[in-house]
Amino acid sequence: MGAGGRLAGKVALVTGAGGPMGSAIARRFAEEGAALGLVDISGTRLGAVRDDLTAAFPGARIAAVRANAVEEEEARAAASEIEAALGPVDVLVNVVGGIKGGPLAMPILGMSRERLDTTFDLNLKALFWMVQAVAPGMVARGAGSILNISSVTYAGDKDQPEYAAAKAAVSSLTRSLAMELAPAVTVNCIAPGLIQTSVIDRAAPELVRQYTERSLLKRLGKPEDIANAALFLSSSEASFITGAILPVSGGIWATL
Repeated sequence: MGAGGRLAGKVALVTGAGGPMGSAIARRFAEEGAALGLVDISGTRLGAVRDDLTAAFPGARIAAVRANAVEEEEARAAASEIEAALGPVDVLVNVVGGIKGGPLAMPILGMSRERLDTTFDLNLKALFWMVQAVAPGMVARGAGSILNISSVTYAGDKDQPEYAAAKAAVSSLTRSLAMELAPAVTVNCIAPGLIQTSVIDRAAPELVRQYTERSLLKRLGKPEDIANAALFLSSSEASFITGAILPVSGGIWATL
């Protein structure tokens, strides 16, 4: 759709843009006319996504900044560099998250402090610093949209207890921010089920089978499923939606 799309004239900052989910969101936003600020910890992945989008959308304005958004100074510097290149951020999508290294499933008994700290840092700190960096400008201008990525595990999961707890915090923080930044800024989050990304390579076959069977649609999600939901929640079509947690999970609901 390009320049006349649903995000025409908007500047969107996407963290974790080098991964499958982040890059799918960036591509969908580019299709709808957004100028893109891309942030990722991997310069190699980030460069590949930037080059792919530049080739696919020759007229798009794209600024790519390699940064570890979990670190406050790097997150703030990345946001500043993007705004200097593209202008004020209208849409912030916090994709950074997940479980860093090791198996996806791990019982809480015997879990290391490093695993606990790393999971909470990865899922919360990048979101926190990026919101602090760009939300004041949104409030001052009287408009903006923030979208966070949670998970259907946020209500609790015996296989991923620390990840579920971290995503519960993301979901709670989303609603707190929706209240704090209203009425200028809408803040929502997506709660994906198991999505077909590189994470599948680290998942036990039994876990993949369980998610597939629990899904009413009997399949795993695709990054494009998340991207389509992200576009809707970041567009003017969702201007009367804030504080929402939208499951994009094939019918799997967050429940004990």
